[in-house]
Amino acid sequence: MALLPSFIRPTRMTKRFARPAGRPPARDEAVLDAPDELLSPALVAAGRGEYATAAGLLAATRAAAEWEWRDRYVRRLAAFARSRTEWYEEWLGAAPDDPGALLVGTQLAVDRAWPSPARAELLGEVSPLITAAARADGLDPVPWRIALDHARGSRAGHRYFEELWEAAVRRAPHHYGCHVAALRYLAASWHGSHRECFDFADRAAQDAPADSLVQALPARAAFGYLTDGCGPAVPRARLDAAADRAIELSGRLPAADPAPAEVRNKLLYVLLRLDRWEDARVQLRLIGPYATSFPWGRFSDDPLGHFLRLREHLETAGPGAAPAGLLTGPPESLDGRRGHARAADH
Repeated sequence: MALLPSFIRPTRMTKRFARPAGRPPARDEAVLDAPDELLSPALVAAGRGEYATAAGLLAATRAAAEWEWRDRYVRRLAAFARSRTEWYEEWLGAAPDDPGALLVGTQLAVDRAWPSPARAELLGEVSPLITAAARADGLDPVPWRIALDHARGSRAGHRYFEELWEAAVRRAPHHYGCHVAALRYLAASWHGSHRECFDFADRAAQDAPADSLVQALPARAAFGYLTDGCGPAVPRARLDAAADRAIELSGRLPAADPAPAEVRNKLLYVLLRLDRWEDARVQLRLIGPYATSFPWGRFSDDPLGHFLRLREHLETAGPGAAPAGLLTGPPESLDGRRGHARAADH
């Protein structure tokens, strides 16, 4: 099935949403999933039961068309609301048509349904929320990213998914979240056809601006392959090329910054699986104190502790030493076939 590539659009228009500089944690103070200087006050206020800061933050991303930041903030606010709902319920009650409130509520509903054995049925009840969020702002791609995740979770067919994808990239051709959602759908629906996932990721990266997070999409495909490995082997050269593209992107982004931390943590894993130890150490320095649940939560119930053990090993081991016991994965070589790992986290 030839899915998705025809909808990739070549555009180089980007916008920047200025963010205040802040003092990062000290190098030895590793933190997990650290919020940036704008999200942190919104989470603190939400902890006090106040929603105005979160509403203002999402309104600012919408006004500046900063869709990547908007997507990231929606995810984090929804995750917070999952355990502390009062502030969000008050927000929705006071402003039921607020596009930001609708987005957070939609993401929250998807997140709540995802772990259930009845996921597909529960997600069916979320569809009206996605429609309302999309209608609240016709330019925003984030509702469509949620729709793409929803389609994967509800086992939607390829034709319907293509319609959602076309709508998403029409609004933001290089939106990373939408591309990740598409990559996950392809992997899930094709049961490990990793070559097809690489084809999609490579085409998207080639068409994206040099500083777009989509440049990291092939490395995400490599991560999927290295943690699954079913299907025909992907050539080593293609895995290295994916890592090289992500390394180049990482070099363009601020060092020791929470925004690109997940991309770098994922790249670190890929480099270690490829035995590229010196490149991995470079990424470790660029990561600084900012560990992320993805990917380390795939391999440990204590992702921060896992990252710290891995960091200590890399900082003290000699050149070329493998971090034994720290990279959970299939034991066979990269050129062989491997069994299934557990499905990718939502």
